[in-house]
Amino acid sequence: MRKGLVVFKKIISWLLLILAIFALYKTFTIYKQKDYNNFVRAERNVYTSEFTRDKEVKYNDYASYKIQSNTFNDAMFYKTVKVEPNTPYKITCKVKTLNVEKQENNNGGGAQISIENTTERSKIISGTNDWTELTLYFNSKNRNEINIGFRLGGYDNMCTGTAWFSDFMLQKGVEDNSNIWNIACFIFKNTDVNINDKEYKFQIDEDEIELMENDMERFKKTCEEFSEGKMKVNYEIIEINESINSISYDQENEYYINPTDVEHIIQTYVDNNEYDHIFAVVKLGDLSKNLEIPVNDWIGLGGMEYQNIGFSNIRLPNDKNSYMYRYEYYVNRFPEEVFLHEFLHSLEKNATDFGYIVPALHDNSKYGYESEMYISLKNWYKDYMQKKISYQGEYIGLPEEIYSKKPVHESEFLYSEIITINDEPQNIIEEISNLTHNLVNVFMRILNYNT
Repeated sequence: MRKGLVVFKKIISWLLLILAIFALYKTFTIYKQKDYNNFVRAERNVYTSEFTRDKEVKYNDYASYKIQSNTFNDAMFYKTVKVEPNTPYKITCKVKTLNVEKQENNNGGGAQISIENTTERSKIISGTNDWTELTLYFNSKNRNEINIGFRLGGYDNMCTGTAWFSDFMLQKGVEDNSNIWNIACFIFKNTDVNINDKEYKFQIDEDEIELMENDMERFKKTCEEFSEGKMKVNYEIIEINESINSISYDQENEYYINPTDVEHIIQTYVDNNEYDHIFAVVKLGDLSKNLEIPVNDWIGLGGMEYQNIGFSNIRLPNDKNSYMYRYEYYVNRFPEEVFLHEFLHSLEKNATDFGYIVPALHDNSKYGYESEMYISLKNWYKDYMQKKISYQGEYIGLPEEIYSKKPVHESEFLYSEIITINDEPQNIIEEISNLTHNLVNVFMRILNYNT
């Protein structure tokens, strides 16, 4: 009897041990699915998207970071990273997508790398795609740390679908201090859009293209003259035959060309060239046809970004006989003004991002500058670029340094330093150590919350 009891106790002990091992295994399996390796989850609509580590769909030996959104959401994994101010950086990752759809057709939603709470982002992947590399170039400017996000959604958009992220890398480059700006002027010769069931079709003719060519040459010379040689311009004019079929809208400007409206058209050019600014020349009306797309009295729009490159709209007048862009001594001696004005909006934004205090470009009247016959605000722009605006006993305007603060490009990473942002545990000991570390962090957060 006693012998049978001993055997029974041993069997129970072994069963309990097996159950304990199984429970530990299941717990560890769940932990592996939910171990984000110190990445933080963030959602616009909380508890909407599913975040997991996927060991089945992966790019390398490590489980990928998976975001699944069955309803529209903006969701990301992000990690806080220390950076050196005024330094170029490059972030890369691999991404795979399944049925990614954006809620708004005209805005930047999809799988992407982004910096949280900014518009800085890589190109966007939507639809269904096998593993693809994404790259985000950025300058840290006056920041000491950033939140790097691997995102399914967008700064101003939400998405459905699934995205897997893997193979993260951060590189620190060497700043290019050149003051030569490479500028692309895309002339979109055809606009063909449908707004509220009404078709709008416009075409830019050869005479209008010649005007743009003349004004770009004047813009080049004016930038060099007004900056007193502190910046130089190289430019390329690219005529685009493919029609613009998408157009954006907001209450302030009404209809305009958002970078994402033409991203599919210009992406190859941007990938193959290191542009520092982009002009998009468009036609949105034609008085001879009595057809005009509604705009809120703008001729140019600046301050936008396309993958961290300054992006400006240049709108041709609806009246082909307008002297807006035509040089005529007794009518308009400053036809390049719109190009210069919109470019300066990008420099203004850049200077502010770097921590400089500069006068607002539209505050000319505040400093005593008014439009003059034939030359408009030419003297304002000149003093603005030369930092010769007299104000309260000092001179203000764009700082000289901003003329070499250009967008970050691949050429700045020929001799880069790789910074690890995602050390995966290499063995069971490191796995347990990582688990313990995470549990301690959770406990400390709960303790701090309660106190």
